[in-house]
Amino acid sequence: MKVTLICIGKTDEPYLREGMEKFRLRLKHYVNFNEVLIPDLKNSKHLSTDQQKSAEGGLLLKQVSPADHVVLLDERGREFRSADFAAYLNKLMVGSVQHVVFLVGGPYGFDEAVYRRANERISLSKMTFSHQMVRLFFTEQLYRAFTILKGEPYHHE
Repeated sequence: MKVTLICIGKTDEPYLREGMEKFRLRLKHYVNFNEVLIPDLKNSKHLSTDQQKSAEGGLLLKQVSPADHVVLLDERGREFRSADFAAYLNKLMVGSVQHVVFLVGGPYGFDEAVYRRANERISLSKMTFSHQMVRLFFTEQLYRAFTILKGEPYHHE
């Protein structure tokens, strides 16, 4: 299975980039993981919220193929404990999902077209995190899930 994380905007903070790189390197032992960063919209100050979501949605959807299993990281999505997230990923793998794509939207969330395309939504927390931090938290949880599936000692319950 291949896993791709697609995000709007770059990661500005060096400590977040370093954390992402740490888990990207660890993940290569378990799964083909890729991160795609879509540049922030230019002149977004002149756009309404709906216009911005629509423009970002179009950019996100251009990165997704019809065969991809698309999962939105969305505050209204299903929540998992880490072990349950590992079981969820295992179910996708056993179900022969070839490519799962996780999407992180812009500051106003996702356009309706992105919601329609998505296969499902998951939430990392009921709390709100910056879009840059979500990338690191998600990547760490992805790594944690694979260590759980392999029975390795990274996760403790």
